[in-house]
Amino acid sequence: MARKDLRPAVAYLRTSSAANVGADKDSGKRQRAAIDAFARSAGFEIIDSSYDEAVSGADQVASRPGFAAMMERIASNGVRTILVETANRFARDLIVQETGFVMLKERGIELIAADKPDAFLDDTPTAALIRQVLGAVSQFEKAMVVSKLKAARDRKRRETGRKVEGRKSYAETSPDLVRLAKR
Repeated sequence: MARKDLRPAVAYLRTSSAANVGADKDSGKRQRAAIDAFARSAGFEIIDSSYDEAVSGADQVASRPGFAAMMERIASNGVRTILVETANRFARDLIVQETGFVMLKERGIELIAADKPDAFLDDTPTAALIRQVLGAVSQFEKAMVVSKLKAARDRKRRETGRKVEGRKSYAETSPDLVRLAKR
């Protein structure tokens, strides 16, 4: 397809955990690869991208710094399509997903998930039901992961009697320095 025939789009990426952000991490690379592959196959040209790093999928889309900046750029560059890897990269909370989707729709902006392109495009009652059910499942999955991780941290804390999260103290990273300072 000739470059002039490609539809302009922006890529939106989001990673909730700061532990999954960085040059040596996979989240951003994986999302971008999926979006790029979809864009090539569907006739889109990615002209800009925005990445909300360490931002929860339960946060309102308008309050996310990267998303807000992307919306400002869209207002001035005429792009009407946002591509995401999956619907849960847009939102991990059903209400956030639906209110964000409605806000974009009211502004004439299409939201397309690379893994299921019709999820936000079909405007039938059945498509809305499926989108909402999948959004609720995504919200449930997130809650289950959070619950399991908390249970694992609590169990390890009980078994070892030590801290299992957060920044390490000087006593943990430099015990000799701490002993010297106490003398």
